[in-house]
Amino acid sequence: MQVVATRAGFRRGLRLAAPLTLGLIPFGLVVGVLAEAQGLSALEQALMSALVFAGAAQILALELWADPAPIASAALAALAVNLRFALMGPTLAGWFDALRGWRRWLAVGGIVDHAWALAIAELRAGRHDAGVYLGAVAALWLAWVATTVAGHALGALVALPRSHPLFFAAPACFVALLVPLWRGRREALPWAVAAAVALAFSHLLPQPALAVVCGAVAGALVGALIETSGRGRGA
Repeated sequence: MQVVATRAGFRRGLRLAAPLTLGLIPFGLVVGVLAEAQGLSALEQALMSALVFAGAAQILALELWADPAPIASAALAALAVNLRFALMGPTLAGWFDALRGWRRWLAVGGIVDHAWALAIAELRAGRHDAGVYLGAVAALWLAWVATTVAGHALGALVALPRSHPLFFAAPACFVALLVPLWRGRREALPWAVAAAVALAFSHLLPQPALAVVCGAVAGALVGALIETSGRGRGA
């Protein structure tokens, strides 16, 4: 397997990410509206989106925002919800190793669910152009900053109730990302276990993010057991 990083791949990543940038619009608007409601200025909100570039972590931090700021709780929640990147990153290690200089740092620092899902789909199709991943990251980053800034402006003009359908954008976006990752009925059990554990623990743990981590670990363990047992029978 020879990994390359071409300009053609970068342009392909931009094209593949275009539909996902549309899906980011309501998600980004939610983050912007929340930031404005918590008193962040337009510049502070833009810097937060540009530097953090993590929708779930930003929503968690904004939900916990208070005076004085609960730094420890917000940091723990962000760590918990972003632990998934520790599992996602190694799956693209071959692509990261093929990059050099600032492109490698961009690839590692820019990993997000959407770009990762596109990269995994490329790998499964037998394509190994890391430029696709970089193009997707660039498109998603630009769209994310733009939509969250727009959300901040919207929040300054209109006060939306928390029951507004716009606030369902975040979970809907993550659910949509699961579609290209589905590989058949063999994955139904790990996914079901992950969902059930997350829902069960959401009422027992102080932070919903911790329940997400518990669900992810449980689902991963079940998936690993299935894979191991399948290899054992194949042997």
